[in-house]
Amino acid sequence: MAAEHLRLYSYWRSSAAYRVRIGLNLKSLPYETVPVHLIRDGGEQHSAAFKQVNPQELVPVLQHGDRVMRQSVAILEYLDETWPEPPLLPAAARDRQRVRALAQTIACDIHPLNNLRVLQHFDRNWHVPQPERDAWVQHWVQEGFTALEAMLADHPSTGTFCEGNSPTLADCCLVPQVYNARRFAVDLSKYPTITRIEKACLALPAFDAARPEKQPDAPVA
Repeated sequence: MAAEHLRLYSYWRSSAAYRVRIGLNLKSLPYETVPVHLIRDGGEQHSAAFKQVNPQELVPVLQHGDRVMRQSVAILEYLDETWPEPPLLPAAARDRQRVRALAQTIACDIHPLNNLRVLQHFDRNWHVPQPERDAWVQHWVQEGFTALEAMLADHPSTGTFCEGNSPTLADCCLVPQVYNARRFAVDLSKYPTITRIEKACLALPAFDAARPEKQPDAPVA
């Protein structure tokens, strides 16, 4: 299928959008970035115009022609089914299950608890001070990373990347979550396998180009 007219609604620091940028880059798919600033003016994702794009008021959204797609992991699977090379999921069913489990550990269990809207709710509705909000994020990242490290370390399927020696859907999810962990000053020394895999990923041009600071809407340093 033609790759024309791919449009990604994104925010430079959104980890979910970061996942999709990695997937698009791994597939060598050109795309247009439509910035959605999640902070300015109360958050552009809450505007009436963006609600027409995504009633959830979240990024990312991928538009392919007339089709509008939501939810980062579902978008990544769409990319893999539409443009199979290079694959983001392994050929064997048991290996695909493992990759999905690793990805969902991040996308379903870790990420939602440190999402921007959760932290904003703490601030606006309960007036939770910043140090307590940071401690909340650190706690849940550490809980999740402790489990993830155990799932990766010394597992026979773990290679250069989360599954074998080619990046998969799991790596697309891992790298943005490590970026978030660093933002919130999580001690990563306890997770040597996670940080080793992140380093291997970021050495690849597809991951490097997806870094938040390299996005067109990133603040000028």
